[in-house]
Order: sequence, then C-alpha cells, then structure tokens
Amino acid sequence: MYDFWDCIADCVCNGDNLREVNPEINKIKTDKRGLTHYVFSKRMFHNPKFIIPEDDEELFQKFLDGGSREYPSDGNIPADVMAVEANLVLDKITEIASKTDHKFCKIAREELRKNGRNGLVRGTIKLYLGGYTTRDWRRKRFTDDVDFWILNKNLLEYALKKTGWKKNIKTKEFEKIIKWYNYSTNHTEKSLIFASNDTDQVLDFGDGSYLEGSTLKDIFRKKIKRGHDVDLSDIINVAIFNNREDEDWIDIWKVFEEVANIRSTRITSNLISLCRFSQGIADYLDKVGNAISKYNRLVFEESKYSDLEIINVCKTSSHYLNQPLSLNPHITRNRIYNNLVRQKKKKHRYAKNLRNFANKILDLLNSKYKDANVVFEIED
Repeated sequence: MYDFWDCIADCVCNGDNLREVNPEINKIKTDKRGLTHYVFSKRMFHNPKFIIPEDDEELFQKFLDGGSREYPSDGNIPADVMAVEANLVLDKITEIASKTDHKFCKIAREELRKNGRNGLVRGTIKLYLGGYTTRDWRRKRFTDDVDFWILNKNLLEYALKKTGWKKNIKTKEFEKIIKWYNYSTNHTEKSLIFASNDTDQVLDFGDGSYLEGSTLKDIFRKKIKRGHDVDLSDIINVAIFNNREDEDWIDIWKVFEEVANIRSTRITSNLISLCRFSQGIADYLDKVGNAISKYNRLVFEESKYSDLEIINVCKTSSHYLNQPLSLNPHITRNRIYNNLVRQKKKKHRYAKNLRNFANKILDLLNSKYKDANVVFEIED
C-alpha cells in the first residue's frame, strides 16, 4: 500500500531496519479531491535510561538534576571531552602555519586558507566547535572519534603524533587513551579514542550519500540521506538552535530541497521521521518549560534541597549554569533560579523553532508528492 516511503528504516546502523515508519491506519482517508492523507503520530527517540514522568514536579527535579533528556549517540565519550582533543590537533596545525621555517608551514596555511580552522573537522565535533547546537546537546552528545577533513595526510599524521596519538599497526587507525572526570558518577573515566581522515575514504552511506566536504551543508546532506536516529537527532538539535534566516541555514535548506527532489523512499522516510521526532520533542520541551515555570521556586526551599544538595546541582547540571561554582548556598539558589527563568523561555522558544521546522519540512515533502495525490500529516 505504501510505495512512497520505507515503512521500516535504519535506526542504529545500516540494515538494522529497527525504526517503523507507519501511519495511523484508522486515520488514513481520501478526500473529495482524491488526495490520500497519511497521518503519522509524534515520536520521541527511544531512551531506556529515561522515562518521561507524568508528574510535572518530578520532571522539574529530573531537569534540575541534569537528566531530563538524553540524546542518541554513536559513542561513549562526552562531545565536550572529544572537542578538547580535537582542539589540541587544530592548535598544533595553527602553530605550524605560524612558523615559516617549519616543513609543513605552507601546507598548513593552505589547509587553513581553504577550509578555515573548524573546517578541518566534520561530523559531531564540527557541530560542537561551530556552536550550531545548544549547550545541553554539547554536554550530552557522546562519540568515540574525531573525524578530520585534511587533504594532506602527512600534515594530519604529524599533528596527531605531536599531540599524543599513536598509529595502530594492525588497524592503521590513530588512537589515544584519554581520561576525564565524570561529574555524575564522581569518578575519573578512561577510554580509547580514534581519529580518522575522511578525505582518505570513499564513504558511501547509502543512496549515493558520499562525503563531499566538511561544511554544515555537506554534513546535513550525509545525515539526511543516511538518517539513523543519531543523524536525525543532530539535525533536530541544530534546527532547535539555528532555525533562522542566516547564511548557514539558507544553505542547509537548499540541501533539504535537493534531497526531497530525489523522491527516494529512504529519504522520504527520513524526512517523515524528522517531522515526527521534531513535533514530539517540541511537545516535550513545552512540557519541561511548563514544569520549570510551576516549580522553579522550589530551589529556595531547604526542605526540598538542602544547602549541600543545591550546591551539588551546579556540579551535575552545569549545562545551564555558565558561571564558576559558588560555595555560598544563598548565592547559588538565586543563580539557579535566574537560570531556570531563562531556561523556561528557551524551552518554549526551542519548541516553537522545532514546530516551524517540522511544518516547513512537511510542506516541502508534500509539494514533491502533489502529483501522486498523497498528503503527509502529523497528528495534532
């Protein structure tokens, strides 16, 4: 019955077919004009670690503790930790470019001239360093590798070696053992990370989704065509924060128009999923904003949060506190409250951005299937 999109799609990895993309059967209808309307329900990304509480006070407390929402990820190391490692390599290349007597000086200058500093990385770390997402995403997105985009292989390998990376003889990959402090567990974590130079690979992620560069436009083109949950989540989190008429977003929108023109069943399925998740997350963000509005003054009640607990909030929830930690409980309570007031406004604004984004995607998709007498809708 459904010939225009894939009813099952890749969720975690290519070929897993774990995401169902089926409309509400009882809501399918054909109107007087002969248009068949397919209505899809709103969705949230599956997260076994977090079940959304029905009670607003419990939701507020989870938000305050830093655990109100996780993000689909393709690794185990916080993106902010990986960004530090990426910056060490980028700093080294920038330093090389400043030394006229260095053997890689001209090469480093040319790489920086063509792509800019942040253009030497792509993927998750590019989104992080470019500031394209919210601070919440940057602390809760996880990965295991840094994807570089450097045409000169020798320059990258030199910079990696100078910043503590070692080449695995068997896998030919560069690896590094890093440590970081986990504020949630109060333990020091240790893990092996990887670096890749994506210009060395002919990467096909399906539907001709080859990597073409490291710009935001290139990243989105690949993510839309591949469409795993982690890809869709990253797109949504950029849309939450950057859905405005600036130059970057205008370029990104051209990618949506470009892929929609293909009318591939896989891409159509991914675009439908983007709308479903965007609308579902928008509802959730409004719910969090309302919970913050109702219960933000609880931070002043010692019976709810003792002085020690309120100071510890800053350690686990610093994703919305962008100030040095204070050991004065009174100052801390006021700072948390003021941040909560700002967060409430942000949640509602982000929800509005997402709904506008989803509606725009849906309008674009429907315009491509007008001749097929098909209309895609998301339930109210």
